[in-house]
Amino acid sequence: MKYIFTLLLSVLFIASVSAQEKYSEDVQTIDSIIEALYASISGEKGQTRDWDRFRNLMIPEAKLMPTGVNQENKGVYRLWGIEEYIQQVDKNFFDNGFIENELAKEVDQFRNVAHVFSTYESRRTKKGDIIARGINSIQLFYDNERWWVVSIFWASETPENPIPEKYDAKKKPRGRSY
Repeated sequence: MKYIFTLLLSVLFIASVSAQEKYSEDVQTIDSIIEALYASISGEKGQTRDWDRFRNLMIPEAKLMPTGVNQENKGVYRLWGIEEYIQQVDKNFFDNGFIENELAKEVDQFRNVAHVFSTYESRRTKKGDIIARGINSIQLFYDNERWWVVSIFWASETPENPIPEKYDAKKKPRGRSY
Protein backbone atom coordinates (compact mmCIF):
# COMPACT_ATOMS: atom_id res chain seq x y z
CA MET A 1 0.00 0.00 0.00
CA LYS A 2 2.82 2.38 0.87
CA TYR A 3 4.40 1.60 -2.51
CA ILE A 4 1.17 2.40 -4.39
CA PHE A 5 0.78 5.70 -2.51
CA THR A 6 4.39 6.67 -3.30
CA LEU A 7 3.92 5.69 -6.94
CA LEU A 8 0.71 7.75 -7.19
CA LEU A 9 2.40 10.82 -5.69
CA SER A 10 5.31 10.42 -8.12
CA VAL A 11 2.97 10.25 -11.10
CA LEU A 12 1.07 13.36 -9.95
CA PHE A 13 4.33 15.26 -9.43
CA ILE A 14 5.63 14.28 -12.87
CA ALA A 15 2.31 15.28 -14.50
CA SER A 16 2.45 18.66 -12.76
CA VAL A 17 6.06 19.30 -13.83
CA SER A 18 5.22 18.16 -17.36
CA ALA A 19 2.30 20.61 -17.59
CA GLN A 20 4.49 23.44 -16.32
CA GLU A 21 7.13 22.66 -18.95
CA LYS A 22 4.55 22.25 -21.73
CA TYR A 23 3.00 25.62 -21.01
CA SER A 24 6.10 27.51 -19.86
CA GLU A 25 5.82 30.15 -22.60
CA ASP A 26 2.27 30.95 -21.42
CA VAL A 27 3.51 32.47 -18.16
CA GLN A 28 6.61 34.46 -19.12
CA THR A 29 4.95 37.85 -19.68
CA ILE A 30 1.75 39.61 -18.73
CA ASP A 31 0.64 39.54 -22.37
CA SER A 32 1.35 35.81 -22.71
CA ILE A 33 -0.54 34.79 -19.58
CA ILE A 34 -3.60 36.87 -20.56
CA GLU A 35 -3.52 35.43 -24.10
CA ALA A 36 -3.24 31.88 -22.68
CA LEU A 37 -6.13 32.55 -20.28
CA TYR A 38 -8.48 33.48 -23.12
CA ALA A 39 -7.21 30.64 -25.33
CA SER A 40 -7.66 28.00 -22.62
CA ILE A 41 -11.39 28.73 -22.13
CA SER A 42 -12.21 29.34 -25.80
CA GLY A 43 -13.32 26.82 -28.39
CA GLU A 44 -15.99 25.85 -30.86
CA LYS A 45 -18.95 23.59 -30.04
CA GLY A 46 -17.74 20.04 -29.39
CA GLN A 47 -14.16 21.14 -28.67
CA THR A 48 -12.69 19.95 -25.37
CA ARG A 49 -11.01 22.74 -23.43
CA ASP A 50 -7.41 22.39 -22.29
CA TRP A 51 -8.15 22.60 -18.58
CA ASP A 52 -4.58 21.54 -17.70
CA ARG A 53 -3.35 24.66 -19.46
CA PHE A 54 -5.94 26.73 -17.55
CA ARG A 55 -4.91 25.20 -14.21
CA ASN A 56 -1.24 25.88 -14.97
CA LEU A 57 -1.94 29.62 -15.16
CA MET A 58 -3.39 29.79 -11.65
CA ILE A 59 -2.04 29.74 -8.13
CA PRO A 60 -3.68 26.74 -6.38
CA GLU A 61 -5.92 29.04 -4.33
CA ALA A 62 -7.03 31.21 -7.30
CA LYS A 63 -10.57 32.58 -7.27
CA LEU A 64 -12.94 33.35 -10.14
CA MET A 65 -15.78 35.77 -9.37
CA PRO A 66 -18.54 36.74 -11.77
CA THR A 67 -20.70 39.67 -10.73
CA GLY A 68 -24.20 40.75 -11.63
CA VAL A 69 -27.41 42.28 -10.34
CA ASN A 70 -30.22 40.26 -8.74
CA GLN A 71 -33.99 40.78 -9.09
CA GLU A 72 -33.95 43.39 -6.32
CA ASN A 73 -31.33 45.34 -8.33
CA LYS A 74 -28.68 44.56 -5.72
CA GLY A 75 -25.12 43.83 -6.80
CA VAL A 76 -24.18 40.18 -6.28
CA TYR A 77 -21.21 37.91 -6.95
CA ARG A 78 -20.32 34.23 -6.98
CA LEU A 79 -17.00 32.84 -5.77
CA TRP A 80 -15.45 29.76 -7.36
CA GLY A 81 -12.15 27.97 -6.99
CA ILE A 82 -10.49 26.59 -10.11
CA GLU A 83 -12.23 23.20 -10.08
CA GLU A 84 -15.60 24.75 -9.22
CA TYR A 85 -15.31 27.09 -12.20
CA ILE A 86 -14.44 24.22 -14.53
CA GLN A 87 -17.44 22.23 -13.26
CA GLN A 88 -19.71 25.27 -13.78
CA VAL A 89 -18.73 25.97 -17.40
CA ASP A 90 -17.27 22.83 -19.01
CA LYS A 91 -20.47 21.19 -20.27
CA ASN A 92 -21.95 24.47 -21.50
CA PHE A 93 -18.75 25.44 -23.33
CA PHE A 94 -18.50 21.98 -24.94
CA ASP A 95 -22.20 21.75 -25.89
CA ASN A 96 -22.63 25.32 -27.16
CA GLY A 97 -19.19 26.70 -27.96
CA PHE A 98 -17.65 29.67 -26.20
CA ILE A 99 -15.00 31.98 -27.56
CA GLU A 100 -13.81 34.97 -25.58
CA ASN A 101 -11.49 37.57 -27.10
CA GLU A 102 -9.66 40.43 -25.50
CA LEU A 103 -10.52 43.77 -27.08
CA ALA A 104 -8.28 46.04 -25.00
CA LYS A 105 -6.30 46.04 -21.78
CA GLU A 106 -5.00 48.45 -19.19
CA VAL A 107 -2.12 47.22 -17.04
CA ASP A 108 -0.86 48.60 -13.73
CA GLN A 109 2.19 46.99 -12.19
CA PHE A 110 4.26 47.49 -9.08
CA ARG A 111 7.16 45.09 -8.50
CA ASN A 112 5.73 41.56 -8.63
CA VAL A 113 2.05 42.53 -8.54
CA ALA A 114 0.02 43.44 -11.62
CA HIS A 115 -3.59 44.36 -12.20
CA VAL A 116 -5.05 43.95 -15.68
CA PHE A 117 -8.37 45.49 -16.72
CA SER A 118 -9.14 43.35 -19.79
CA THR A 119 -12.13 44.28 -21.96
CA TYR A 120 -13.64 41.21 -23.62
CA GLU A 121 -16.34 40.02 -25.97
CA SER A 122 -17.80 36.50 -26.03
CA ARG A 123 -19.32 34.52 -28.89
CA ARG A 124 -20.49 30.93 -29.44
CA THR A 125 -18.47 30.66 -32.68
CA LYS A 126 -15.53 32.65 -34.07
CA LYS A 127 -17.73 34.64 -36.40
CA GLY A 128 -20.99 34.35 -34.45
CA ASP A 129 -23.01 37.05 -32.79
CA ILE A 130 -21.60 38.69 -29.68
CA ILE A 131 -23.33 37.13 -26.65
CA ALA A 132 -21.58 39.19 -23.97
CA ARG A 133 -19.08 42.00 -23.45
CA GLY A 134 -17.51 43.11 -20.24
CA ILE A 135 -14.37 43.66 -18.23
CA ASN A 136 -12.21 41.08 -16.50
CA SER A 137 -10.30 42.45 -13.52
CA ILE A 138 -7.31 40.09 -13.36
CA GLN A 139 -4.79 40.09 -10.52
CA LEU A 140 -1.36 38.61 -11.30
CA PHE A 141 1.66 37.66 -9.21
CA TYR A 142 5.26 37.28 -10.44
CA ASP A 143 7.46 34.92 -8.42
CA ASN A 144 10.66 35.96 -10.27
CA GLU A 145 10.31 32.95 -12.55
CA ARG A 146 6.80 33.23 -14.00
CA TRP A 147 3.45 35.01 -13.77
CA TRP A 148 0.46 33.49 -11.92
CA VAL A 149 -3.24 34.38 -12.01
CA VAL A 150 -4.38 35.09 -8.45
CA SER A 151 -7.97 36.05 -9.23
CA ILE A 152 -10.37 37.02 -11.98
CA PHE A 153 -13.27 39.28 -11.03
CA TRP A 154 -15.59 40.22 -13.90
CA ALA A 155 -18.66 42.21 -14.84
CA SER A 156 -20.67 41.95 -18.04
CA GLU A 157 -21.92 44.98 -19.91
CA THR A 158 -25.65 45.74 -19.74
CA PRO A 159 -27.75 48.36 -21.55
CA GLU A 160 -27.87 50.31 -18.29
CA ASN A 161 -24.14 49.90 -17.71
CA PRO A 162 -22.18 49.96 -20.97
CA ILE A 163 -18.42 49.56 -20.96
CA PRO A 164 -16.90 52.99 -20.20
CA GLU A 165 -15.46 54.68 -23.29
CA LYS A 166 -11.91 54.62 -21.95
CA TYR A 167 -12.04 50.76 -21.84
CA ASP A 168 -14.11 50.22 -24.99
CA ALA A 169 -11.94 49.27 -27.98
CA LYS A 170 -14.85 50.00 -30.31
CA LYS A 171 -14.73 53.65 -29.21
CA LYS A 172 -10.97 54.19 -28.97
CA PRO A 173 -7.70 52.77 -30.26
CA ARG A 174 -6.48 49.52 -28.63
CA GLY A 175 -5.32 50.01 -25.03
CA ARG A 176 -1.68 49.94 -24.17
CA SER A 177 -0.02 46.65 -23.39
CA TYR A 178 3.06 45.80 -21.39
